[in-house]
Amino acid sequence: MTNKVIGLVLIIIGIALAIWGYNIYDSASAQIGRALSGDTPIEAWAGMVGGAICIAIGVLRVK
Repeated sequence: MTNKVIGLVLIIIGIALAIWGYNIYDSASAQIGRALSGDTPIEAWAGMVGGAICIAIGVLRVK
């Protein structure tokens, strides 16, 4: 029972992290930075990759 609860919490946190990372990636300052230098903010990558990892671990816990 506790593994399923932990899995659901990880899925919810992962979704929130992925959305946060995408919001940073799509922000105006990030778009200007990508246009000028081609660099993507590390916070965007950390949020999206961290969110994907949390979702994957959460799905494995729920099973």
